[in-house]
Amino acid sequence: MPIIEISQIETLSQAALERHGAAPGIAAEMARAIAWAEARDNRICGLYYLESYCQQLQTGRVQGHAAPKVTRPRPGEICVDAADGFAQPAFAAALPEALEAARENGIASLAIHHAHTCTALGYFCQQIAEAGALGLGLTNASPIVAAPGGKTRVIGTNPISFAVPDGQGGVAMIFDQSTTTVALGRITMAKAEGEPIPEGWALDAEGAATTDPAAALQGSLTSAGGYKGWGFGLMAEILAACLAGGVLSRDVKPLKAPEGEPHRLAQYFVLIDPGERAFFDRMAQLAEVVATDPGSRMPGQGKVPADTAEVPDALWQQLQDLAGA
Repeated sequence: MPIIEISQIETLSQAALERHGAAPGIAAEMARAIAWAEARDNRICGLYYLESYCQQLQTGRVQGHAAPKVTRPRPGEICVDAADGFAQPAFAAALPEALEAARENGIASLAIHHAHTCTALGYFCQQIAEAGALGLGLTNASPIVAAPGGKTRVIGTNPISFAVPDGQGGVAMIFDQSTTTVALGRITMAKAEGEPIPEGWALDAEGAATTDPAAALQGSLTSAGGYKGWGFGLMAEILAACLAGGVLSRDVKPLKAPEGEPHRLAQYFVLIDPGERAFFDRMAQLAEVVATDPGSRMPGQGKVPADTAEVPDALWQQLQDLAGA
């Protein structure tokens, strides 16, 4: 399995996206997002998606030259129409005004709609925190989760991310997690590798627990913590689909299918300006308390992005082929 420089992954990803129809600026933003995920060993949100990005650019399921439209209907409300393009460039277009709104009002919302799947929410929330605000992000996805006690898919894995600034241009805390016991990609990867999954991750089509990833993909994933995770998943559904103007998970088509209607998902972010310096002093005190026991730390703290990534042979060849290298 070759070890590849993250910078090379970014360069080849950009070339692949441009080669399949993305404008240079859009390709560069998407390549940064892919490299960000790969540097954090998150292949599910990195190179795992590149082929489908390229395929959907060619079929028109995602618009590679979309021009996001940013509006501010109220002082603390920023809305972005991604115009059936990628979520990452739509976010980049709106972030400066959303940060300004948060500083002016103490808090602001940033809602993106008519967007492609955003993959790793942490990519967005980290940028908010590095700019000095607290960032909360939520989105929904294709239906794969049934209500506790049920078997009909209602919502997606519906991830949530939260990031906190450290007052020095860095991040004091960040997490990015699905509201299901595991991400859907963990199930699909287990199926591809012919491996069973742990009991408790998923249910089959009849609502019974299963360790067979194929049966799980025909059934539903379990919510993290049962009804508690289900509540968080519904919260993400309400904020992303109902408030931000996306489609309900029920109506989201398979995200990686080469052809079909645009995703038209929504992502919802809350930006909070921490204001006075006292916030960072209290954060430092909290971090000390969390780190009382050896090995304990704030989520995301102390993690350094890698400069290289191990890329499976087939995926490395695919990347080169897509880039025409």
